[in-house]
Amino acid sequence: MQSTEQEVNTAVRGVVGSGLADVQRSRNFDAFHRVSVDDKRVINGQTDVNQLVPFKYKWAWEKYLAACANHWMPQEIPMSRDIALWKDAGALSEDERRLVKRNLGFFVTADSLAANNIVLGTYRHITAPECRQYLLRQAFEEAIHTHAYQYIVESLGLDEGEIFNAYREVPSIRAKDEFLIPFIDTLTDPSFRTGTAENDQRLLRSLIVFACLMEGLFFYVGFTQILALGRQNKMTGAAEQYQYILRDESMHCNFGIDLINQIKLENPHLWTPEFRDEVRELVRTAVNLEYRYAEDTMPRGVLGLNATMFKEYLRFIANRRCQQIGIDPLFPGNGNPFPWMSEMIDLKKEKNFFETRVTEYQTGGALSWD
Repeated sequence: MQSTEQEVNTAVRGVVGSGLADVQRSRNFDAFHRVSVDDKRVINGQTDVNQLVPFKYKWAWEKYLAACANHWMPQEIPMSRDIALWKDAGALSEDERRLVKRNLGFFVTADSLAANNIVLGTYRHITAPECRQYLLRQAFEEAIHTHAYQYIVESLGLDEGEIFNAYREVPSIRAKDEFLIPFIDTLTDPSFRTGTAENDQRLLRSLIVFACLMEGLFFYVGFTQILALGRQNKMTGAAEQYQYILRDESMHCNFGIDLINQIKLENPHLWTPEFRDEVRELVRTAVNLEYRYAEDTMPRGVLGLNATMFKEYLRFIANRRCQQIGIDPLFPGNGNPFPWMSEMIDLKKEKNFFETRVTEYQTGGALSWD
C-alpha cells in the first residue's frame, strides 16, 4: 500500500516542476498586465497563481483566517488521567480498549494520506491562490493531527508496531485505505494535468472522495466513539484532542465542499448525469466500508453504542454530503441517532460552531460535554 521511494521521488519532482511552471507562467505575463478578478478560476486558471489579491474567492480566505485562529498543539493537552486510566486493568473493558486501539490504528495513517494528497496532488492542480493558501494551512493541520495520534500512542505506552501497522494488518482499516489510494494516485501522478473534460472530472471525483467521503464520512465513526468515551469521563485527554481534530476536519470538509461547488459552477459541463451516478455509487461504497469498520471496532455493544446505530448514522451523514454537493439523498428517511453530535457536524452553523466554548482554542482548556 505504500508508495515506493522511486514513486515518491517522481511525485516530488512533479510537484517541483509544477511550481517552476507557476513561476514561468508569471514571468510570461506582460510587464504591465494586472490580474483581473474576473479571470481567476479554481482550476485551469490563466492568471498569476502567485498574486493573492485582488480576492475572488473570499470564502477561502476567510476559512484560512478561521483555521489560523483555531490553532492548537497536542502536547498542550494533559494526558495524565488517560495514562492512569489505561494502566488500571479494571478501569476500561476489553471492548473499550479495542475501540481506542482500532481508532488510533486508522487515524495514524489516515491524516498522512490526506496530507500527501494535498501536498503532492491537490495543491498543484488548484490555480486560485486564495484556495491554495487554505490548502497550505490544511496540510499543516493534517501534520498536527498525525502528531496528536502519535502523542496519544506514546503517552499510553501502546505497541507502536501494532498501531502503526494496523492499516496493513486490520482488514476493515485496510479496505478503507485501499478505497482511497487510487484517488490519491490520480492527483499525485506527475504526468496528470487538468484541462480536458476527462481529467477535470478525475480531479473533481478525487476532491469529492477526500472532502465528502474521507474527511466527511470515514472519520465519523471514530470521532463518535472517542467522544462517547469522553462523555463518560473516560480518556478525557484523548477525547479533547479528538474534539479539536473534529473541529479542524469539519472545516476541511466544508472547504472541500465549497471548492467542489465552485468548480461545478465554473465548469457545468463536468456535472453530467453519468458523473452524478458514479458519485452516488462511491458514496454507497464508502458507507458500506465505514459500517464494516464500525462492526469491527465494536463487535458488541459498548458505551451505549452498537454497530447497528452507526448504520443509521452513516446514512444520515451520507445524505448530508450528497445534498451539500447537489445530489439527491441516497437513504431517505434516516435520522441522526446521536443528536449530541449535531452541533459538531452542522456545517451550516459554522459561526455558532466556532463560538461554542467546547471548541475554543485554550491551552489545557477543559471541555464541557453537556
